[in-house]
Amino acid sequence: MCEIVERYYPKYYTVDQVKVFVERGKITEAQFLEITGETYLVE
Repeated sequence: MCEIVERYYPKYYTVDQVKVFVERGKITEAQFLEITGETYLVE
């Protein structure tokens, strides 16, 4: 799943949409950081 998110971010997925993948357990917080360059913070 991580590869798919990497492929489509930022052209098709926003940061908020990538956060949903973390919330659903599809990618880890570390993968979120790697993909977006931002630290995952729960709002």
